[in-house]
Amino acid sequence: MRVPKLFLFKTFFLISTFCFGGGYVIIPLIRRELVEKHHFLDECELMDLYAMAQSAPGAIAVNSSALIGYKLGGKSGALLCCLGTILPPFIAISVVAYFYTAVLHSVIVNKLLAGMAIGVAAVMISFMLDLIKIVWKEKCALLLSLIVVSFVAAEFFKINVALILIFSAIVAPIRLLWIKKEDTGDV
Repeated sequence: MRVPKLFLFKTFFLISTFCFGGGYVIIPLIRRELVEKHHFLDECELMDLYAMAQSAPGAIAVNSSALIGYKLGGKSGALLCCLGTILPPFIAISVVAYFYTAVLHSVIVNKLLAGMAIGVAAVMISFMLDLIKIVWKEKCALLLSLIVVSFVAAEFFKINVALILIFSAIVAPIRLLWIKKEDTGDV
């Protein structure tokens, strides 16, 4: 499905303008806009694109924007989504750099940033709950246990997240191969 290019740019520009916290926070907003509101993608497509974006080097927000833009608008869609995602932080950083010394010790700015951190945490928790609901619908014990094991490994055993991602990247395709074998009766 091709989506109007101006819509893609505007959507990603607005999301990036009002989104604080990076790539993990931008995905629920993209989901709300492109899956729930406009139905340009379904839940599984978005999660697949997000998984690919996470596995590629670079910023997750930009990778996600490029993949979603390409899916919905081809090469020019990818370019416009990336521009829409990159421009707001670039403009904000330029302004902050210009006024850096004035805002460095500002109590108001520090309180504002602390408030934003709370909002970012709430959005991330909401996103994680949405992901768990999707996995729960599949009723796959392997995926549910992978969520729990990944959390415990990262939080309590301080295992590097990159290692957890590599492990998950190995387990998920094996699961898909197993499912295909069951479907064809080769097991």
